[in-house]
Amino acid sequence: MQIIRFAELKAEPWRNGGGVTREIARQGSEDGGFDWRVSIADVAKAGDFSAFPGMERVLTVIDGELLLLTVDGAEHPLEKYRPFRFDGGAATAAKLPTGDIRDLNVITRSAAYRGYTSIVELSKKRAHPVFEGQLGVLLQGQGNVSQGDAEPVEPGPL
Repeated sequence: MQIIRFAELKAEPWRNGGGVTREIARQGSEDGGFDWRVSIADVAKAGDFSAFPGMERVLTVIDGELLLLTVDGAEHPLEKYRPFRFDGGAATAAKLPTGDIRDLNVITRSAAYRGYTSIVELSKKRAHPVFEGQLGVLLQGQGNVSQGDAEPVEPGPL
């Protein structure tokens, strides 16, 4: 088990200057890119998204109210905690009608993987397991992580 703290993730600025991305995890590919990537992005201004041809994206707003995403000419209002799947190679642009947002991105190579995002509200009464091959991201509050001995986790995204 590995714990990755949000504060330790390196913020990489976007080419268009509209935000930054913090990569949580990735699996590299033979072409030097990646087969899948999980990241958190801060979107600070409206603009075009980078294209990822041959990839599929699942984007989830995790902080802020609303992201208006236009994918191949169709507008999609994305509300907090509602994952949205779309073609990573599609012409995509964003508007921020209620201000800056933060989102969780799962990007997968379409021919090899299929990414999923589920928002789960944790309970103090029962544990929520994360199995081999899964990644858990604590978005708010705090929790205990255990693999034998319990280790407390600080509030905020890991």
